[in-house]
Amino acid sequence: MSNKAASPPKRNFVRRFFSVLGPGLITGAADDDPSGIATYSIAGAQMGSSLLWTAFITWPLMGCVQFMCARIGMVTGTGLAATLKQKFPRWVLVIFALALFAANTINIGSDLAGMSDAAEMLTGFNSHWFVVLFGIAIALSTVYFHYFQIAKALKWLALFLFAYVVTAFIVQPDWRAVLRDTFIPSWAKRHDAWQSFVAILGTTISPYLFFWQASEEVEEEKAMGRRMLRQREGATKPEINDRKLDVGVGTFFSNIVMYFIILTCALTLHAHGMRDIETSKQAAEALKPLAGSLAYTLYTVGLIGVGFLAIPTLTGSSAYAFAETFHWREGLDLPFKSAHYFYGVVILSALLGIGMDFAGINPIKALFWTAILNGLLAPFLLVGILIVVSDRKLMQNQPSP
Repeated sequence: MSNKAASPPKRNFVRRFFSVLGPGLITGAADDDPSGIATYSIAGAQMGSSLLWTAFITWPLMGCVQFMCARIGMVTGTGLAATLKQKFPRWVLVIFALALFAANTINIGSDLAGMSDAAEMLTGFNSHWFVVLFGIAIALSTVYFHYFQIAKALKWLALFLFAYVVTAFIVQPDWRAVLRDTFIPSWAKRHDAWQSFVAILGTTISPYLFFWQASEEVEEEKAMGRRMLRQREGATKPEINDRKLDVGVGTFFSNIVMYFIILTCALTLHAHGMRDIETSKQAAEALKPLAGSLAYTLYTVGLIGVGFLAIPTLTGSSAYAFAETFHWREGLDLPFKSAHYFYGVVILSALLGIGMDFAGINPIKALFWTAILNGLLAPFLLVGILIVVSDRKLMQNQPSP
């Protein structure tokens, strides 16, 4: 039985639709970070439109996982690591937290590199300056702004992803051929095709999103005045249904953006034989003479915007995982002096990400190791999530059906 107050009267669908968009939309949009955009761009450049159908495979998978994580946060009133700690020894959670921190930090470094390359292309200033500027600005914003301010900013930043949808239409595709490749799957036969498929799966279903989604639900409830755990336990049916809509829209948005990035690069880079693309910067530079200045500008501006959206979720998910594992005070509404360990993880992640650029670490090679870490971590986390979400006692008699 939920301890929460009854939900307000029913609203019309349009008002309800926009009012419930929040954690699910932010988490879904954050999945299309600069390193993800690079992955989708490479897939489109190398494989053309043959992998467009994967967007309709990854959407339900991502949606189911993210909703389970949302349900855990809403019903238990605690984050993912805190609930996993009730089912597994702490040393298991320490390994999860360390692996997550390592993978996220590499991802942050790659995202900062992608954002800074985009800023350099737009302004002509050296990208190293932008790495420092972006990294410090994001870390300080996470520390000093309250949750509702951060959440509101992240929701608006999600609009940057529309740049990739618009870019695809600027290219003026042959929609008959596009629809054929979308709804008639072309099964991978070559090694590089399977590699691209696995990369897309790994980029779309990432462990940091699991932790962020559950913890963001807790932050949402704290922002509503539910400061005590007993006030957050349980969830009403309308709250569950609202979050289903939110997560469904967020994950659909994420995957449709992936679809249009692959499509844009397939119709420009792949079609003109430019298939040796390794970074989003190379994709943007190659796009300009093929699709025009507007497509080039939208692509690069989008990289900067989604970086500001994704990096706080990467640093935040690591901080939540460590805080819940070691029972530190946590929360984006707490001042630094009250949660210095929690914010310390945020700052350390950003500083190490900045350091990657100055150490000369190749972001693409680094992302390879991120993929390995996430690939090893995700299956174990998914098993843990399934165990937690089906536990009737832990889930306040509201397990996942």
